[in-house]
Amino acid sequence: MNASPEAFDEIRPYRDEEVREVVERLTKDAEFKKAILRFKFPKLANSLLALPLAWLVGRELSKRLAKINTIHDLQVYVESYMAEMIANTTQGFSVEGLENLKADESYLFISNHRDIAMDPAFVNYALHVKGRNTVRIAIGDNLLKKNYVNDLMRLNKSFIVQRSAKGVRQMMAAFNLLSRYIHHSIKEENHSIWIAQKEGRAKDGIDRTDPAIIKMFYMAEKKSGKSFGECIAGLKIVPVALSYEYDPLDIDKSRELVQIEQEGHYAKSEFEDITSIAQGIAGFKGKVQVAFGQPLGKNYADADAVAAEVDRQIRQLYKLYPSNYLALEALNEAEDFTIPTFDARTKAEFTQRLATCPEDYKQQWLKLYANPVKNYLGRL
Repeated sequence: MNASPEAFDEIRPYRDEEVREVVERLTKDAEFKKAILRFKFPKLANSLLALPLAWLVGRELSKRLAKINTIHDLQVYVESYMAEMIANTTQGFSVEGLENLKADESYLFISNHRDIAMDPAFVNYALHVKGRNTVRIAIGDNLLKKNYVNDLMRLNKSFIVQRSAKGVRQMMAAFNLLSRYIHHSIKEENHSIWIAQKEGRAKDGIDRTDPAIIKMFYMAEKKSGKSFGECIAGLKIVPVALSYEYDPLDIDKSRELVQIEQEGHYAKSEFEDITSIAQGIAGFKGKVQVAFGQPLGKNYADADAVAAEVDRQIRQLYKLYPSNYLALEALNEAEDFTIPTFDARTKAEFTQRLATCPEDYKQQWLKLYANPVKNYLGRL
């Protein structure tokens, strides 16, 4: 299934030879500089100081990014910020299962999805610190409405999932291109892929794989003569479980779900996804774990069977924290399950965090944390 280098230009990450041009463009992008101002100096972003501050931001960007000439340069640069973020916003980061995967092979990592940016970032960091190659990241074009966001993501090895395609024919063409690119990356370029198990984050804490994603993987080889199982085995699918003790966006997710329940819909604000990314990076996460599962073989008849196996592994790999058990207890849904005993400090931390949640959202907030336990016990 050979493809020309230009076949995937519409969706692929940037290449090394494109890096300098993109970096220069970013340092001059007014919206990018304004976004940095809103994040770093929210009270000054709309003041008379905004213009000179934006100029200073551009100058600082040019200075910091002057030595970024390749994708690897950028990821090494980002590594120090990841290490700082982990030190400041977590109480420990752990990795399990990576020793079972070969360092010189590429894989299709399918993970649960809790945070827009941090999920693939933590997977990448887990690989990078162990001397493994980082992944190419699937990202929906709904997050790329701003040119600078598109540039930033594609610089960081993201490729585009064209969710905005309209009409059956256009959607099928987009999915086929995506399927071909995933096969091309893994089999011809020996470059691993990260993709979420379904579109959108699991805002209720329930991790489920969408079989439609598995069907998309098969599209590129449907006419090859290979069986469905052979296609799955060739992609070397590895389930990955990301477990956060605390979700920096727990209140926001709870508010959204309550609003949908009460009003039937939820409308995002203009910069909500950008704000969510910033909150996910800067917010407190407690302990965080990335756990890699076992590659799937070929004994799968259809997409539902593959989705079920991915779900099974993620459910077993998911690390349950005190926050999960204490939420289940607070909902009075522990039933016959014995809640582990936790010290007073751990309980106080949980109680204090729950207290920050508005009363109207507390029930949903507790469900977000309790559902992983119920899922593990097979009660969902």
